[in-house]
Amino acid sequence: MKQRSHVVSKYWKLAAAALLSVALSAPLSASTAAAETPAPQRQATELQDQGAAAGPVVDRGLEYLVSDYQTRTPTKYTADSWKPFAKALTAAAEVAGDTSATTSDVADAKTALMTAAADLKAADEGTFQTITNNTFWNDTSGNPIYSQGGGVFKFGDTYYWYGVHYTGAELYRANPTTKYDGNVSFVSIPVYSSKDLVNWKFENNVATRSTRIQNGATLGQAGWVGRLGVSYNENTGKYVLATQAYVGGGHGVLFLQGDSPTDAFDYGYFQTQITNSPTTGTGDQTVFTDDDGKDYLIFSNREGRGRAFVSKLRESDSLRAEPGVQIGQNSSGREGNAMFKLDGKYYHAASDLHGWNSSVAHVLESTSGNIQGSYTGEYTLPGTEMDYSHVTQTGFFVTVKGTKQNTVIFAGDRWADFAWNGIGYNQWMPVTKTGARPQFHSVSQWQFNATTGEWRVGPANNYILNPDIQADRVIVSSVRGWRNLSGSVTNVNGGANGSRFALQVSNSGGVEQRIESVPAGTYTLSLHARGSAGQVVITGADGSQRTLGIPSSSGWAKRELTGIELPGGAATVTVRASGSGGVTVDQLSLVKTSAGTPAPPGRYEAETAPAQCQGTIDSNQAGYSGSGFCNGNATAGAFAEFTVHSETARTATLGIRFANGATSGARPANLVVNGSTVGTVSFESTGAWTTWTTKTVTVSLNAGSNTIRWDPTTAAGLPNVDYLDVG
Repeated sequence: MKQRSHVVSKYWKLAAAALLSVALSAPLSASTAAAETPAPQRQATELQDQGAAAGPVVDRGLEYLVSDYQTRTPTKYTADSWKPFAKALTAAAEVAGDTSATTSDVADAKTALMTAAADLKAADEGTFQTITNNTFWNDTSGNPIYSQGGGVFKFGDTYYWYGVHYTGAELYRANPTTKYDGNVSFVSIPVYSSKDLVNWKFENNVATRSTRIQNGATLGQAGWVGRLGVSYNENTGKYVLATQAYVGGGHGVLFLQGDSPTDAFDYGYFQTQITNSPTTGTGDQTVFTDDDGKDYLIFSNREGRGRAFVSKLRESDSLRAEPGVQIGQNSSGREGNAMFKLDGKYYHAASDLHGWNSSVAHVLESTSGNIQGSYTGEYTLPGTEMDYSHVTQTGFFVTVKGTKQNTVIFAGDRWADFAWNGIGYNQWMPVTKTGARPQFHSVSQWQFNATTGEWRVGPANNYILNPDIQADRVIVSSVRGWRNLSGSVTNVNGGANGSRFALQVSNSGGVEQRIESVPAGTYTLSLHARGSAGQVVITGADGSQRTLGIPSSSGWAKRELTGIELPGGAATVTVRASGSGGVTVDQLSLVKTSAGTPAPPGRYEAETAPAQCQGTIDSNQAGYSGSGFCNGNATAGAFAEFTVHSETARTATLGIRFANGATSGARPANLVVNGSTVGTVSFESTGAWTTWTTKTVTVSLNAGSNTIRWDPTTAAGLPNVDYLDVG
C-alpha cells in the first residue's frame, strides 16, 4: 500500500467539528456480514485497464472498515497517535455515508484510514504470546486453521493471513501417519485476522470453488491454485490477490480483488506471461510490499525454476505483473521463493527443488537499496543447516517493526502431500540480525511480543534439533544434525507413534549433536526407543555428564532422565549402541524444567536483538550469562552495539562485562553514544577467555532510545563481550 498525500479534504473539514464529541464506539448499521456477501461478478473475460471512476460508486469495503475501526478504544493508544486516527475515521464515515462519493473519494478515505490505523501506537508495551510449532493450529473458535502457500499482510493495524485450504490438509490432520500423494484439490482461500500474530480469528473464505474467473470458468475447475499473496491498491481502493493458477490448459498468475481485506474476492485478470521470464506462469511466488508501499511479485520461472525474479505490480490497479528483473540464478532450481527486508537490505530466500521436502534456506542479499538492483550470490541462511529450516521449506516472511526491535518471522511450510514430514503444516521461527547476516532460530516453542518486536525462547522449547529424524526425507548414512562417531548409522522407516523415520545406531556405533547454547537450569531428557540396548549421554559445558540407559525392547518404549543440571553454554547429546545390535531412537527431547534466574533490570545481553555484534555469537568459553557472547571480528571497527531505553534524560553508569584472554595485552575501543564518541575504553587482559570482568563508565542518555557502541581502534578488535548493564 503506497501512501498518498492527497486527502479527501472536504470530508476532513466536516470531521473536524465532530472530533471533540466522537466516541468512535458505535458501529455503523452495516455489519461485517456485508463482507461475506459475494458481489455481482465482473465480466469473465479480460478486465480492461482500470482507473479511478468519476461517477458515484457502491463500495461495501469502506463501510466494513469504518464499522471495524469504530470498535477501537482511545485509552489503548497514545493521544498523539489517536488524534489523526480519529480524524481519518470520522472522514471515512462521512464518505461511506455519501451516496455521491466517487471511486477516488472512497479509495482516498480507505488509504487515509488505514495509514492512520497503521500509525496507532499502543499505550502499553503489549504482552508475550506463545507460538508452539510441531502441532496443528486452531483459530480462536477452536476450528482447524487450513492455510498453506499464502502469506500474512498488515492492513491498517491488523494482520491478515491468507492461504489455501486443500483436501489433503484435512486428511493429514485426521491421520498424520502416511503420505497423501496428489491430494491438492482446492477447497477455498480462507482469511484469518490477528493483532498479535498468534491468535487468529477466521473471517471469511475470500474465494471458493464457485468463485468465477475468466471465460465462465470457476476456481473449482482449475487444475492448481496456490502460492498467493495480497496487496492494497491505493488508486482503486481494492485489495488484490495474486495466485498461481492452472486454468483451461494454461499456466498463469490469477488476480482477484475485493473491497475489504475479508471481502468475497472477484475476478480481476489472468496473466499467462510475465515479460523476461522464459516460461508462462511462475514456479513459486509470493507478494512483497516494500516500506514505500510499492508491491512486488517474487517468483521463479515455472520450468526448471532456476531463475529468481522481482516484478513490480502495476501501480494503477495491481492487476498486472510488470516485466520481471532477474536477481539470481541456480541451475539446480529453487522453490518457495519469498522476500524479506531487514536493516535496509532485501533478502530473497528459497528452498531446494525436490518435491516439497525440507531444506536449508538459500539467500540472495541485495547489495544496494534497490529491490530490483544487484544481489550477492547464494549463501545458506545461518541456523537452517542442522535441521533443514526446522524441517520446512520457505513459505513466506512477516516483518514486525516493533517499538524496541525489528523481528522477521520465517513462516515455513510443511506439506502433507508427498512429504509426511512431521506434525503441523505451519512452522514459524524468528529471524534476527546481530552480525553481518540474518540468523534463523530453530525453536519448537517461542514467545513473541508483536508490540515491541521482542521474542524469547518458550518454556517448553526442545533444544535438540531434528529430534524426530524427519529432515532428510530419504534413507541416509549420516543423519542431518547428528555427527557420526563410529559403527553403523542410518535413519530407518517406521518411527515412534506412526512417524515416518527413526534413528538407528548399531555395531557399537554412536552419533552426537552439539547444541550451541542452552541456558543454565534443570532439564529433562526423553525419547522413544526399541531394539537392542544403548545409552544416551548429555554433557554440559563444564564437562559434567548424565547418562540415560536404554534397555532392549521389542516395541517402542518411552525413556526419560530427569533432574539434569546444566550450566549455561554448549551441551552435547550422544546416542550409542551397547553392542553389535541396533538401538533405534525417535522423538528425542531436551526441555528445561526450572524457571531459571531472570536477568536483572537494565541488563542487555550481547547475543540478544536488538544488540548488534560485528562477528559471531559464540558459547565456547564458560562463565558467560544468557545464551552466548559476542566474539567480534579481529579488525578495527568491528563493533558491538546495544540499544537501551531510558525513561528520562539522565546520567547513567554503564557496566560492560568482557573477557580478554589474548596475550597481546589490552584492546582499546571508542565509546560511541548516540553517534558521538564520548571517550576511549581500554579492555585489559583478564588472563583467560573464561575469566570475565566488568568495566564501568558514566555517560549521558537521552529520554527514549539510545545506541551505545564499543568500536575497537586496533586490528585485534574487541574482547569477548557478554552483556551491558545500565544503572
